[in-house]
Amino acid sequence: MAENVTLARPYAEAAFQIAQAANQLDAWSDVLGRLAAVAADAEMQAVVDNPNVSTAAVSKLLLDVAGQGFSADQKNFLQLLAENDRIAVLPEIRDLYNDLKHGVEGVKEALIESAYPLDNAPLGSLVTDLERRFKCRIQATVKIDPELIGGVRIAVGDQVIDASVRGKLAQMAIALKN
Repeated sequence: MAENVTLARPYAEAAFQIAQAANQLDAWSDVLGRLAAVAADAEMQAVVDNPNVSTAAVSKLLLDVAGQGFSADQKNFLQLLAENDRIAVLPEIRDLYNDLKHGVEGVKEALIESAYPLDNAPLGSLVTDLERRFKCRIQATVKIDPELIGGVRIAVGDQVIDASVRGKLAQMAIALKN
């Protein structure tokens, strides 16, 4: 995994520079997301790994499956990835690109783990509180984890806020041992 990130970093930075120069950050994010989803499919990985399939055929197949709306720069970028045997790292390229994009836009991603599904009102209130605390826009992803028992656990970057029942019980257990 770390090796994939190392391989993906220069491509993500190049895509970001091209997108930023053309003022197309959102369009590139969308395209990289679609291409990464297609490239992550097991059947597509088998085609990409097949030495009998040319790089041009791989590029064309990826473009056909990923849909419409690719610019010439995006097509060239995909062709470059195929020629350098880097199609497999498209998910990492997408993630690194989005990190760069969020950095410029002042957005941080938050993983909110909850014991139960959150309705729109409490989620919106929580996101508003997080934006106030971190002084930036928050893009939240919600994950259900019944093992939390109750409450939420929030990860924003390298900061974690554990307001779950499981976390509170763990804190009490440590306090009782001391």
